[in-house]
Amino acid sequence: MQFLPCTLPQHGAAILDILNEAIAHSTALYEYRARTPESMRAWFAEKEAGGFPVIGAELDGVLLGFATYGTFRARAAYKYTVEHSVYVHRDCRGRGIGKALMLELIAAARAQQYHVLVGGIDIANRTSVALHERLGFTYAGTVRQAAYKFGDWLDLGFYQLILDTPAVPIDG
Repeated sequence: MQFLPCTLPQHGAAILDILNEAIAHSTALYEYRARTPESMRAWFAEKEAGGFPVIGAELDGVLLGFATYGTFRARAAYKYTVEHSVYVHRDCRGRGIGKALMLELIAAARAQQYHVLVGGIDIANRTSVALHERLGFTYAGTVRQAAYKFGDWLDLGFYQLILDTPAVPIDG
C-alpha cells in the first residue's frame, strides 16, 4: 500500500464511489442524496484553494480509502483548527487502512502548522470513535439529535487532537 495525493482526474470517481456508498448505507455522512461528478469538481477545487490535502491509500492502482481536512469555521481566529474526514472502501475496512491514513493526515496537519484536528463522528459509530481514541483524540462533546437519517435521530460527537504546532501562533 502506498500513500499519495489524490487528484480529480485520477481518483475523483473512486472517492465519489466511496462517499456515495457511505451516504447510502451508513451514518458516516449525514446526507441523503448521492453526490454527483460535478460536486466532486467543486470539492477538489475547494481543497486546492484552501491548500488542504486529500491523501489516498492505494494498492495496485486501486484506491482503498482517503483522508482529508478542511475549514472548521470560516472566521480568522479558527485558522489553526481543521475538521477532518477519513473513509475506507467498504471491501477494505478492518485492515488498518483508516489508522494509516489518519497518521498520514496528522503528519500533514503538523507540517502545515495546524493546532487542532476535529472529527465529527456519529456517536453510534463505535469503530470510528475507537480509532480516534487510539490515535489520542479526546471527546469534546456531543450535539444530541443533530441529524435525522434512516428514521432515527443521530447524535454527533466531536473528538479533537491537539497538536504541538504552530511553534509561534499569531493573531490576525
